[in-house]
Amino acid sequence: MAETLSSLQDLKTAAAAPVAEAPVHVQKIDKLGRAYATGKRKNAVARVWIKPGSGKVTINGRSFESYFARPVLRMILQQPYAITKRVDQYDLVATVAGGGLSGQAGAVRHGLAKALAHYEPTLRSLLKREGFLTRDSRVVERKKYGKRKARRSFQFSKR
Repeated sequence: MAETLSSLQDLKTAAAAPVAEAPVHVQKIDKLGRAYATGKRKNAVARVWIKPGSGKVTINGRSFESYFARPVLRMILQQPYAITKRVDQYDLVATVAGGGLSGQAGAVRHGLAKALAHYEPTLRSLLKREGFLTRDSRVVERKKYGKRKARRSFQFSKR
C-alpha cells in the first residue's frame, strides 16, 4: 500500500470498496422481434422462440395439443405463462430433440421461461422465484458392470 493511514477515519475510507451493483438485465430480441432461449431437461433439448401474438403454440411443426397429448404435459408447458399472467399473449415455436415426452415438456418449459425473461426482463425475478429458470440437472444414472441396472444386483441363488 503506497499511502500511509494515520487515523481510523482514513482506514474506514480506504476499506470502503465500491459496492458492485446488481446486474441489469436487458431485453434480448432478434431482428424479427422474437426472443430465443434453449431449455434442457434430462436428455431433451428444446430451442424456443416467442413473439407477441395470439397464444399459438407450435412444437416440431405440429400443434401443441397433438404433440403433447397428455394433459399433464400441457399443464407443465403452460406454467410459465400462468405464473406471469401472460396466457395467450405470445406465440411460441419450439423444436425439441432427445429424451421422452416428459423430458421434452420440461425442456420446453425451461426454454419458455428463459425466453420470457429475455423478452420481458422484469419477469425474471418472478420466474426465478418459482424455479423455472433453473436447469434440472437430474439425469438417469448409468448402468454399472456386475449389476443388472445402475444399482440393482442380479438375483442371489444359493445353488
